Amino acid sequence: MGPPSSIDAASYFVASGTSALLCFPLWKAAAVSQSGFVMKSTSPAWRYWEAAKPPWRGGLNVVLGMTWARAAIFYGSDRGKRSLQNLGYGVILSVSLPPMLISASVQVCNQPFTRASVMLQDPQCELSLRRSWFPTVAVMRQLLETKGLGSWFVGTSAAVMKVVPKYLTAVVVKDFMDKRLQQPESRATGAHLIRSVKKSATAGIAGALLTNPFDVLRNEMFKTEQGIGTTCRRLFRTEGARWLYRGWDKNMMSVAVPIACTILLADIFADEEAKPR
Repeated sequence: MGPPSSIDAASYFVASGTSALLCFPLWKAAAVSQSGFVMKSTSPAWRYWEAAKPPWRGGLNVVLGMTWARAAIFYGSDRGKRSLQNLGYGVILSVSLPPMLISASVQVCNQPFTRASVMLQDPQCELSLRRSWFPTVAVMRQLLETKGLGSWFVGTSAAVMKVVPKYLTAVVVKDFMDKRLQQPESRATGAHLIRSVKKSATAGIAGALLTNPFDVLRNEMFKTEQGIGTTCRRLFRTEGARWLYRGWDKNMMSVAVPIACTILLADIFADEEAKPR
């Protein structure tokens, strides 16, 4: 017996929270690499460790933000698809519209906290060197006082262009694999777990492949306050096409692994919940 076709909100929330907590170092490494922050190490392995290691400033709000966002996207997409299909809409619209709308909405809501969290990962950031119970709030307050409310939402366009295709692809691939992979007849062989691993890994990798240039754009906009067009032209002028895959390896880890873990853990939790007591 595998997980039920409809996974409850609690399973998605717990799975998303567990995934976000475990994968925060991967997010930090990607944020540092894609932002081009100065690091002391020279070898790739040591640079990755330097980017991922503590201190993990802003970790609480990143984990909380990822938790509710991914849970809302995956659970809302499942519910939205069924609701639209019940209203008579076709498969393409029913599958694609909910993740597009929900992912864009949660990204806009999280954007101020995302910007502050990325800025805190800069070793040269003055506020990141101070001791504070709520460093993310301190960065947001400084931005508000020095650059106005609009500074909280710098990079939103690039972030939305990243997150919408990422989760749309992940949700579509997840649903596609769910239909294509045969449901195991027995629990004893662990076939249900293998099926969930295949589905989650494919969805995570597919979602991650599209995102890297938009992450680089967003993080550069955080640093310079420039618009998306100006930032894009500057990057092509100064780095050529290399900026398109700056930090791609770390981004693959920070995007594919959390998405795959969220889908896999949601399947496992829902499967356990469905067991007869």
